[in-house]
Amino acid sequence: MIGLSALLALSLTACDTRPLQAENRLFLDLSLELLGTVELPTFDFQDTPVGGLSGITYDRQNDRYYAISDDRGILAPARFYQLKLATIPDAQAPEKAVEVESVTFLKDAQGELYAPHTIDTEAIALSPRHTLYIASEGNIGRQIPPFIGEFDPTTGQLLKTLRLPKRFLPNTPIRNEEDIPHGIRDNLGFESLTLGITSLAPDDPFRLFTAPESALVQDQLEQDDSRLRLLHYVINPIGPELLISENLYLLDPIPPDSLTLAQGLVELFALEREGYLLSLERTLSLTGFGAKLFQVATGNATDTSRIETLSGSLSNAEPLRKQLLLNLEDLGIPLDNLEGMTLGPRLPDGSQILLLVSDNNFSEDQVTQFIWFRFNQKP
Repeated sequence: MIGLSALLALSLTACDTRPLQAENRLFLDLSLELLGTVELPTFDFQDTPVGGLSGITYDRQNDRYYAISDDRGILAPARFYQLKLATIPDAQAPEKAVEVESVTFLKDAQGELYAPHTIDTEAIALSPRHTLYIASEGNIGRQIPPFIGEFDPTTGQLLKTLRLPKRFLPNTPIRNEEDIPHGIRDNLGFESLTLGITSLAPDDPFRLFTAPESALVQDQLEQDDSRLRLLHYVINPIGPELLISENLYLLDPIPPDSLTLAQGLVELFALEREGYLLSLERTLSLTGFGAKLFQVATGNATDTSRIETLSGSLSNAEPLRKQLLLNLEDLGIPLDNLEGMTLGPRLPDGSQILLLVSDNNFSEDQVTQFIWFRFNQKP
Protein backbone atom coordinates (compact mmCIF):
# COMPACT_ATOMS: atom_id res chain seq x y z
CA MET A 1 0.00 0.00 0.00
CA ILE A 2 1.35 3.41 -0.92
CA GLY A 3 1.12 6.11 1.72
CA LEU A 4 -0.22 9.63 1.14
CA SER A 5 3.25 11.20 1.11
CA ALA A 6 4.40 8.75 -1.55
CA LEU A 7 1.33 9.48 -3.66
CA LEU A 8 2.03 13.22 -3.40
CA ALA A 9 5.63 12.66 -4.42
CA LEU A 10 4.56 10.60 -7.44
CA SER A 11 1.99 13.24 -8.38
CA LEU A 12 4.51 16.08 -8.13
CA THR A 13 7.06 14.12 -10.12
CA ALA A 14 4.55 13.45 -12.88
CA CYS A 15 3.56 17.12 -12.98
CA ASP A 16 7.19 18.21 -13.11
CA THR A 17 8.10 15.93 -16.00
CA ARG A 18 5.35 17.08 -18.34
CA PRO A 19 6.89 20.49 -19.06
CA LEU A 20 10.27 18.82 -19.43
CA GLN A 21 8.90 16.26 -21.90
CA ALA A 22 7.14 19.01 -23.86
CA GLU A 23 10.39 20.99 -23.92
CA ASN A 24 12.28 17.96 -25.23
CA ARG A 25 9.73 17.45 -28.01
CA LEU A 26 10.37 21.02 -29.10
CA PHE A 27 13.97 20.24 -30.06
CA LEU A 28 15.60 18.05 -32.68
CA ASP A 29 17.55 14.92 -31.75
CA LEU A 30 21.11 16.10 -32.46
CA SER A 31 24.48 14.63 -31.52
CA LEU A 32 28.14 15.58 -31.86
CA GLU A 33 31.33 13.51 -31.96
CA LEU A 34 34.78 15.08 -31.83
CA LEU A 35 36.83 13.99 -34.86
CA GLY A 36 39.99 16.07 -34.57
CA THR A 37 41.65 19.43 -34.05
CA VAL A 38 44.38 21.38 -35.82
CA GLU A 39 46.24 24.41 -34.48
CA LEU A 40 48.07 26.84 -36.76
CA PRO A 41 50.30 29.78 -35.85
CA THR A 42 49.90 33.03 -37.76
CA PHE A 43 51.61 32.75 -41.15
CA ASP A 44 51.77 34.82 -44.32
CA PHE A 45 49.97 34.16 -47.59
CA GLN A 46 50.47 36.54 -50.52
CA ASP A 47 51.81 39.26 -48.20
CA THR A 48 48.89 38.98 -45.76
CA PRO A 49 48.99 37.48 -42.25
CA VAL A 50 46.53 34.58 -42.08
CA GLY A 51 44.75 35.01 -38.77
CA GLY A 52 41.82 36.67 -37.07
CA LEU A 53 39.48 34.12 -38.65
CA SER A 54 36.18 35.08 -37.06
CA GLY A 55 33.71 33.51 -39.50
CA ILE A 56 33.60 30.63 -41.96
CA THR A 57 31.17 29.29 -44.58
CA TYR A 58 31.12 26.21 -46.82
CA ASP A 59 30.73 26.12 -50.60
CA ARG A 60 29.21 22.68 -51.16
CA GLN A 61 29.39 22.82 -54.97
CA ASN A 62 33.16 23.34 -54.97
CA ASP A 63 34.03 21.68 -51.63
CA ARG A 64 35.78 24.83 -50.42
CA TYR A 65 35.46 27.16 -47.44
CA TYR A 66 35.50 30.95 -47.22
CA ALA A 67 36.92 32.41 -44.00
CA ILE A 68 36.72 36.10 -43.07
CA SER A 69 39.53 37.91 -41.24
CA ASP A 70 38.75 40.66 -38.72
CA ASP A 71 42.03 42.49 -39.25
CA ARG A 72 40.15 45.85 -39.63
CA GLY A 73 42.39 46.51 -42.62
CA ILE A 74 45.37 47.27 -40.39
CA LEU A 75 47.93 44.55 -41.17
CA ALA A 76 46.58 44.13 -44.72
CA PRO A 77 43.40 45.23 -46.51
CA ALA A 78 40.10 43.78 -45.27
CA ARG A 79 39.86 40.31 -46.78
CA PHE A 80 38.57 36.76 -46.89
CA TYR A 81 40.40 33.54 -47.73
CA GLN A 82 39.42 30.49 -49.73
CA LEU A 83 40.45 27.32 -47.91
CA LYS A 84 40.68 23.67 -48.80
CA LEU A 85 40.21 21.54 -45.68
CA ALA A 86 40.50 17.83 -45.09
CA THR A 87 37.14 16.17 -44.51
CA ILE A 88 38.63 14.63 -41.37
CA PRO A 89 42.14 15.68 -40.26
CA ASP A 90 44.89 13.06 -40.17
CA ALA A 91 46.31 13.00 -36.65
CA GLN A 92 49.66 11.92 -38.09
CA ALA A 93 49.85 14.86 -40.54
CA PRO A 94 47.73 17.72 -39.18
CA GLU A 95 49.65 20.28 -41.26
CA LYS A 96 47.99 18.86 -44.39
CA ALA A 97 44.47 19.48 -43.06
CA VAL A 98 44.31 23.21 -43.90
CA GLU A 99 45.42 24.75 -47.19
CA VAL A 100 44.99 28.42 -48.09
CA GLU A 101 44.27 28.70 -51.81
CA SER A 102 43.52 32.38 -52.36
CA VAL A 103 42.87 35.73 -50.71
CA THR A 104 40.34 38.34 -51.86
CA PHE A 105 40.32 41.96 -50.69
CA LEU A 106 37.01 43.64 -49.92
CA LYS A 107 36.02 46.76 -51.84
CA ASP A 108 33.29 49.30 -51.23
CA ALA A 109 30.48 50.12 -53.68
CA GLN A 110 32.86 52.39 -55.65
CA GLY A 111 35.40 49.59 -56.04
CA GLU A 112 37.89 51.06 -53.56
CA LEU A 113 39.65 49.13 -50.79
CA TYR A 114 38.33 49.90 -47.33
CA ALA A 115 40.57 52.29 -45.40
CA PRO A 116 42.09 50.94 -42.17
CA HIS A 117 39.79 51.05 -39.12
CA THR A 118 36.66 51.62 -41.23
CA ILE A 119 35.48 47.99 -41.33
CA ASP A 120 35.55 45.16 -38.78
CA THR A 121 34.40 42.01 -40.56
CA GLU A 122 33.22 39.26 -38.21
CA ALA A 123 30.87 36.87 -40.03
CA ILE A 124 30.41 35.42 -43.51
CA ALA A 125 27.81 33.27 -45.30
CA LEU A 126 27.48 32.00 -48.87
CA SER A 127 24.13 32.59 -50.60
CA PRO A 128 22.40 30.43 -53.27
CA ARG A 129 23.14 33.15 -55.85
CA HIS A 130 26.83 32.62 -55.09
CA THR A 131 27.37 35.89 -53.29
CA LEU A 132 28.83 36.39 -49.84
CA TYR A 133 27.00 38.11 -47.01
CA ILE A 134 29.50 39.69 -44.62
CA ALA A 135 28.82 41.44 -41.31
CA SER A 136 30.93 44.34 -40.05
CA GLU A 137 30.86 45.68 -36.50
CA GLY A 138 31.95 49.06 -37.79
CA ASN A 139 33.95 51.32 -35.50
CA ILE A 140 31.65 53.05 -33.04
CA GLY A 141 34.50 55.06 -31.49
CA ARG A 142 35.03 56.66 -34.91
CA GLN A 143 31.28 56.93 -35.56
CA ILE A 144 31.44 54.31 -38.32
CA PRO A 145 28.22 52.29 -38.16
CA PRO A 146 27.93 48.52 -38.46
CA PHE A 147 26.60 47.02 -41.67
CA ILE A 148 25.74 43.76 -43.38
CA GLY A 149 26.74 43.69 -47.02
CA GLU A 150 26.40 41.38 -50.01
CA PHE A 151 29.72 40.98 -51.82
CA ASP A 152 30.93 39.48 -55.09
CA PRO A 153 33.15 36.50 -54.13
CA THR A 154 35.34 36.92 -57.20
CA THR A 155 36.08 40.65 -57.05
CA GLY A 156 35.31 41.28 -53.37
CA GLN A 157 33.20 44.31 -54.28
CA LEU A 158 30.17 45.37 -52.26
CA LEU A 159 26.94 44.84 -54.21
CA LYS A 160 24.42 46.16 -51.70
CA THR A 161 23.77 46.51 -47.98
CA LEU A 162 20.99 45.30 -45.75
CA ARG A 163 18.69 47.83 -44.11
CA LEU A 164 19.18 47.67 -40.34
CA PRO A 165 16.66 48.94 -37.78
CA LYS A 166 17.65 52.35 -36.44
CA ARG A 167 17.59 51.05 -32.86
CA PHE A 168 20.72 49.03 -33.73
CA LEU A 169 22.59 52.07 -35.09
CA PRO A 170 24.35 54.40 -32.63
CA ASN A 171 24.13 58.14 -33.29
CA THR A 172 21.03 57.67 -35.45
CA PRO A 173 17.83 59.30 -34.13
CA ILE A 174 14.91 56.89 -33.96
CA ARG A 175 12.17 59.48 -33.55
CA ASN A 176 13.60 62.75 -32.22
CA GLU A 177 16.65 64.23 -30.56
CA GLU A 178 15.41 63.15 -27.12
CA ASP A 179 15.65 59.44 -27.84
CA ILE A 180 17.29 57.30 -25.19
CA PRO A 181 20.85 56.17 -26.02
CA HIS A 182 20.65 53.14 -28.27
CA GLY A 183 22.52 50.89 -30.67
CA ILE A 184 25.29 48.35 -30.62
CA ARG A 185 28.38 48.99 -28.51
CA ASP A 186 31.93 49.24 -29.79
CA ASN A 187 33.40 45.85 -30.74
CA LEU A 188 30.17 44.13 -29.62
CA GLY A 189 28.19 44.33 -32.85
CA PHE A 190 27.15 41.81 -35.50
CA GLU A 191 29.42 38.86 -34.77
CA SER A 192 27.01 36.21 -36.06
CA LEU A 193 25.37 35.71 -39.46
CA THR A 194 23.72 32.73 -41.14
CA LEU A 195 21.46 32.04 -44.10
CA GLY A 196 18.46 29.71 -43.98
CA ILE A 197 18.46 28.06 -47.40
CA THR A 198 15.74 25.66 -48.55
CA SER A 199 16.63 25.77 -52.25
CA LEU A 200 19.90 26.22 -54.14
CA ALA A 201 18.09 27.89 -57.03
CA PRO A 202 19.54 31.43 -57.36
CA ASP A 203 16.10 32.99 -57.92
CA ASP A 204 14.47 31.55 -54.81
CA PRO A 205 14.16 33.59 -51.59
CA PHE A 206 16.16 32.66 -48.51
CA ARG A 207 16.36 33.75 -44.88
CA LEU A 208 19.06 35.67 -43.06
CA PHE A 209 19.61 35.64 -39.29
CA THR A 210 22.00 37.90 -37.40
CA ALA A 211 22.48 39.21 -33.88
CA PRO A 212 24.93 41.38 -31.95
CA GLU A 213 27.50 39.77 -29.71
CA SER A 214 26.15 41.51 -26.62
CA ALA A 215 23.18 43.61 -25.50
CA LEU A 216 22.35 46.88 -27.19
CA VAL A 217 22.91 50.05 -25.17
CA GLN A 218 19.18 50.38 -24.39
CA ASP A 219 18.91 46.72 -23.29
CA GLN A 220 21.75 46.62 -20.76
CA LEU A 221 21.22 45.84 -17.12
CA GLU A 222 23.80 46.50 -14.44
CA GLN A 223 26.45 43.80 -14.87
CA ASP A 224 24.12 41.93 -17.24
CA ASP A 225 24.60 42.05 -21.02
CA SER A 226 22.69 38.84 -21.72
CA ARG A 227 19.59 40.23 -23.47
CA LEU A 228 20.19 40.21 -27.21
CA ARG A 229 17.97 40.97 -30.22
CA LEU A 230 18.11 38.46 -33.08
CA LEU A 231 17.04 39.72 -36.51
CA HIS A 232 15.25 37.50 -39.05
CA TYR A 233 15.06 38.64 -42.69
CA VAL A 234 13.74 37.18 -45.92
CA ILE A 235 15.96 38.00 -48.92
CA ASN A 236 13.99 38.15 -52.17
CA PRO A 237 15.47 37.95 -55.70
CA ILE A 238 13.68 41.16 -56.64
CA GLY A 239 13.09 44.13 -54.41
CA PRO A 240 14.36 44.94 -50.92
CA GLU A 241 14.82 42.45 -48.12
CA LEU A 242 11.98 42.02 -45.63
CA LEU A 243 12.54 42.07 -41.86
CA ILE A 244 10.26 39.29 -40.63
CA SER A 245 10.84 39.51 -36.88
CA GLU A 246 13.14 40.48 -34.07
CA ASN A 247 13.38 38.11 -31.11
CA LEU A 248 14.92 38.00 -27.67
CA TYR A 249 17.96 35.73 -27.35
CA LEU A 250 19.24 35.16 -23.80
CA LEU A 251 22.89 34.34 -23.24
CA ASP A 252 23.64 31.48 -20.87
CA PRO A 253 23.65 32.79 -17.26
CA ILE A 254 27.05 33.31 -15.66
CA PRO A 255 27.28 31.63 -12.22
CA PRO A 256 27.69 34.18 -9.40
CA ASP A 257 31.03 32.73 -8.31
CA SER A 258 32.37 32.44 -11.87
CA LEU A 259 35.74 33.80 -12.98
CA THR A 260 34.17 34.82 -16.32
CA LEU A 261 35.22 38.26 -17.54
CA ALA A 262 33.18 38.42 -20.75
CA GLN A 263 30.66 36.41 -22.74
CA GLY A 264 28.92 36.81 -26.06
CA LEU A 265 27.06 35.24 -28.96
CA VAL A 266 29.69 34.78 -31.66
CA GLU A 267 28.01 32.65 -34.31
CA LEU A 268 24.72 31.28 -35.61
CA PHE A 269 24.03 28.54 -38.14
CA ALA A 270 20.62 27.83 -39.69
CA LEU A 271 19.81 24.11 -39.91
CA GLU A 272 18.05 22.55 -42.89
CA ARG A 273 14.96 22.05 -40.73
CA GLU A 274 13.27 25.44 -40.86
CA GLY A 275 12.87 27.07 -37.47
CA TYR A 276 16.07 25.71 -35.94
CA LEU A 277 19.50 27.25 -35.45
CA LEU A 278 22.78 26.36 -33.83
CA SER A 279 24.34 29.07 -31.68
CA LEU A 280 27.90 29.39 -30.41
CA GLU A 281 28.51 31.34 -27.21
CA ARG A 282 32.08 32.21 -26.23
CA THR A 283 33.38 33.13 -22.78
CA LEU A 284 36.64 34.59 -21.53
CA SER A 285 37.66 33.99 -17.94
CA LEU A 286 40.76 34.24 -15.80
CA THR A 287 41.49 30.64 -16.76
CA GLY A 288 41.13 31.10 -20.54
CA PHE A 289 38.49 30.71 -23.25
CA GLY A 290 35.36 28.62 -23.09
CA ALA A 291 32.52 27.91 -25.51
CA LYS A 292 29.08 26.31 -25.58
CA LEU A 293 26.97 25.06 -28.48
CA PHE A 294 23.19 25.35 -28.29
CA GLN A 295 20.24 24.29 -30.39
CA VAL A 296 17.78 27.16 -30.82
CA ALA A 297 14.08 26.84 -31.70
CA THR A 298 12.69 30.03 -33.23
CA GLY A 299 8.97 29.25 -32.99
CA ASN A 300 6.63 31.06 -30.57
CA ALA A 301 9.17 33.73 -29.60
CA THR A 302 7.83 37.26 -29.10
CA ASP A 303 8.56 39.90 -31.73
CA THR A 304 10.50 42.50 -29.73
CA SER A 305 10.67 45.17 -32.44
CA ARG A 306 8.06 47.32 -30.65
CA ILE A 307 9.68 46.97 -27.22
CA GLU A 308 11.79 50.09 -26.68
CA THR A 309 14.05 48.56 -24.04
CA LEU A 310 14.65 45.06 -22.71
CA SER A 311 16.23 46.31 -19.51
CA GLY A 312 12.98 45.99 -17.55
CA SER A 313 10.64 43.07 -16.90
CA LEU A 314 10.57 40.38 -19.58
CA SER A 315 7.07 39.23 -18.70
CA ASN A 316 5.84 40.48 -22.08
CA ALA A 317 8.68 38.94 -24.11
CA GLU A 318 8.88 35.19 -24.70
CA PRO A 319 12.53 34.47 -25.60
CA LEU A 320 13.85 32.07 -28.18
CA ARG A 321 14.07 28.58 -26.68
CA LYS A 322 17.49 26.98 -26.61
CA GLN A 323 18.99 23.70 -25.41
CA LEU A 324 22.62 22.98 -24.58
CA LEU A 325 24.16 20.70 -27.18
CA LEU A 326 27.76 20.71 -25.94
CA ASN A 327 29.93 22.51 -23.41
CA LEU A 328 33.26 22.42 -25.24
CA GLU A 329 35.16 22.63 -21.98
CA ASP A 330 33.97 19.05 -21.34
CA LEU A 331 36.09 17.87 -24.29
CA GLY A 332 39.26 18.14 -22.21
CA ILE A 333 41.19 20.00 -24.93
CA PRO A 334 42.63 23.53 -24.81
CA LEU A 335 40.26 26.02 -26.41
CA ASP A 336 41.18 29.20 -28.22
CA ASN A 337 38.94 32.15 -29.11
CA LEU A 338 36.31 30.20 -31.09
CA GLU A 339 34.17 32.49 -33.24
CA GLY A 340 33.33 30.78 -36.55
CA MET A 341 31.05 27.80 -37.27
CA THR A 342 29.63 26.06 -40.32
CA LEU A 343 28.36 22.70 -41.52
CA GLY A 344 30.60 21.09 -44.12
CA PRO A 345 30.38 18.01 -46.34
CA ARG A 346 28.27 14.95 -45.69
CA LEU A 347 29.97 11.75 -44.61
CA PRO A 348 29.14 8.29 -46.02
CA ASP A 349 26.86 7.49 -43.07
CA GLY A 350 24.70 10.56 -43.78
CA SER A 351 26.10 12.71 -40.97
CA GLN A 352 27.85 16.03 -41.63
CA ILE A 353 31.03 17.75 -40.62
CA LEU A 354 30.54 20.60 -38.16
CA LEU A 355 33.58 22.87 -38.22
CA LEU A 356 34.61 25.51 -35.69
CA VAL A 357 37.45 28.02 -36.12
CA SER A 358 39.08 30.48 -33.74
CA ASP A 359 40.16 34.10 -34.07
CA ASN A 360 43.73 34.26 -32.79
CA ASN A 361 43.68 38.08 -32.56
CA PHE A 362 47.06 38.00 -34.37
CA SER A 363 48.59 37.28 -30.98
CA GLU A 364 51.76 35.26 -30.46
CA ASP A 365 50.08 33.71 -27.41
CA GLN A 366 47.17 32.32 -29.44
CA VAL A 367 46.64 29.97 -32.39
CA THR A 368 44.15 29.53 -35.20
CA GLN A 369 42.27 26.46 -34.03
CA PHE A 370 40.09 24.27 -36.27
CA ILE A 371 37.84 21.70 -34.61
CA TRP A 372 36.04 18.96 -36.58
CA PHE A 373 32.89 17.24 -35.30
CA ARG A 374 30.60 14.60 -36.70
CA PHE A 375 27.14 16.21 -36.61
CA ASN A 376 24.17 13.88 -36.73
CA GLN A 377 20.45 14.53 -36.71
CA LYS A 378 18.18 11.60 -36.04
CA PRO A 379 14.82 11.46 -37.85
